[in-house]
Amino acid sequence: MPGDTVFFDQMNRKVVLPVYPPRRIVSLVPSQTELLYYLGLYEEVVGITKFCVHPPEWFQTKTRVGGTKNFSVNKILQLKPHLVIGNKEENTQEGIVMLEKQAPVWMSNITQLPDALHMITAIGNLTQTPLPAQILAQKIVTAFSSLEKPAKPLRVVYLIWQNPFMAAGYHTFIHAMLTQVCGFFNALTPKAERYPALTYEELQTLQPDMVFLSSEPYPFKQKHAAAIQQLLPNAFVTLVDGEMFSWYGSRLLLAATYFKQLLAEVNAQLG
Repeated sequence: MPGDTVFFDQMNRKVVLPVYPPRRIVSLVPSQTELLYYLGLYEEVVGITKFCVHPPEWFQTKTRVGGTKNFSVNKILQLKPHLVIGNKEENTQEGIVMLEKQAPVWMSNITQLPDALHMITAIGNLTQTPLPAQILAQKIVTAFSSLEKPAKPLRVVYLIWQNPFMAAGYHTFIHAMLTQVCGFFNALTPKAERYPALTYEELQTLQPDMVFLSSEPYPFKQKHAAAIQQLLPNAFVTLVDGEMFSWYGSRLLLAATYFKQLLAEVNAQLG
């Protein structure tokens, strides 16, 4: 239609915005919700998920439309969104297909840092905030470029779940953070699933130098670290902040400082 603005998302889908810039936005991804806040879209964002805990004032005041997987299509449509922002991995295809029949839906698809940087600048263009988005992306690149890599090659297993153990494999954003940004080696094989389940025996067979226990989606605690330390007495086992490894929006700025501290701790233990 005349006046419509056309974009393409990271799944190469055509997204037509009848209202541009969008004045009513629903975000279905926590890290992208935080990015929208960073870009100053305080009034424009009208709906978020129950997992969008940053910023806390939005979590308390914005309409929650359900989870990332089981969001309510009806609740979203009642908000009359000009734009819905989702993610290929975090949202279910079935729900997105239902939603996009009645509202413009822009989807991110992120497995590496360049994908995240592209998403940031793309959402800047989508929401007519291109300059702060471009500046943010450049700040992230600069911050990560100053990281000192480990003193020697170190094999890591990054666990995201317990009973059974589940780890972050190749072709995941966590893998990219571990390897491309921090300079570690993923102890899993490239042929493994993206998030493979591991038995105790398989975990031992991997013989990792380090085991990182994420704070999300499973909230690992010190007691879990102690149990795995018994299983792998020669490994450096530690709790890590999952948001720093898996949130691909503006939190990446904080991740650079976090990784610097983590790398210093690792080098002190294993360097």
